[in-house]
Amino acid sequence: TWHLKKIPQIVSGRTFSLDSPKFEAQTKLELNSVCGIECQRKLPVPSLSDLKDLLSYETVFENGTRTLTEVNVLGPALDLAENTTTKRSSRKKRQIYGTDSRFSIYDKRFMTNFPFNTAVKISTGCSGILISPKHVLTAAHCLHNGKDYVKGSKRLRVGLMKTKSRGDGRKHKGAKRNGMPSFQWTRVKSTHIPKGWFKGVSGDIALDYDYAVLELKRPHKRKYMELGISPTIKMMPGSMIHFSGFDNDRSGQLVYRFCSISDESNDLFYQYCDAESGSTGSGVYLRLKEPNKKKWKRKIIAIYSGHQWVDVNGEQQDYNVAVRITPLKYAQICFWIHGNDGNCTQG
Repeated sequence: TWHLKKIPQIVSGRTFSLDSPKFEAQTKLELNSVCGIECQRKLPVPSLSDLKDLLSYETVFENGTRTLTEVNVLGPALDLAENTTTKRSSRKKRQIYGTDSRFSIYDKRFMTNFPFNTAVKISTGCSGILISPKHVLTAAHCLHNGKDYVKGSKRLRVGLMKTKSRGDGRKHKGAKRNGMPSFQWTRVKSTHIPKGWFKGVSGDIALDYDYAVLELKRPHKRKYMELGISPTIKMMPGSMIHFSGFDNDRSGQLVYRFCSISDESNDLFYQYCDAESGSTGSGVYLRLKEPNKKKWKRKIIAIYSGHQWVDVNGEQQDYNVAVRITPLKYAQICFWIHGNDGNCTQG
């Protein structure tokens, strides 16, 4: 069951103008981090002043201007998840673990229907997921390498799948006969990235803030997926997660996968879902029962950050990592969507 939680309040403070970005960074879809599972567990709980700093955010607008908005955090800010699981399994140094268990979705009836229709393609080479009529959730490192915005993010676009024919029977320009999706590209009006991503890239907590929200220039009319607060592994049916994206090794295909989570920290899930670069930024979701109802509902509980090299007991090992939507991140993303915290009191 989805458990309702009281959400901290994110309240915007002062906004400052910053110099325009250079947009010269190279897109890097595989990150190196120095902080593995044990390191994550030992990280100190951030203080309230730390949180204000980490959750302050940069906004880049379509015309290249950039601002920094300070925030205040009110309410139950330090409501962190418990770490309960410590499973270990052998792994090879690649993103496909053993037999490739991914599914390419070809059937138009699936591609254009929920939940697969919520997957989008980002013009920098990543994936994302629709979270409102005008907003897309993705990974921060798809847009920014910690020092500068990537080259392709100056004229950022989001591709929504289209496979339907026009009324006269002819297909949209660019639609392929074999059922693979073509894309309707929409310009991005603005981009929000938490300051924790910029602070942490050279330190220990970069991955915790590897998320960003894009505001589209024009709203779409498709069904989107709501946000949910990430439960602990023991609260998930079979510890299973699901996500769909556009893996680079399956060009033009929507690729779906599900797997069980192997380990967790307060902010990250460690799992062995088969995924190649290109699926980075996909929304990781669960299907749980609504409180006091018989209905089941899918919600996004994490953002797939991708294949990460981390230090474990002095050795480099690899995982596929997802950033959990904690109550604080829920509050921030919800604030970005609505522009205020009035709609973000419970999640």
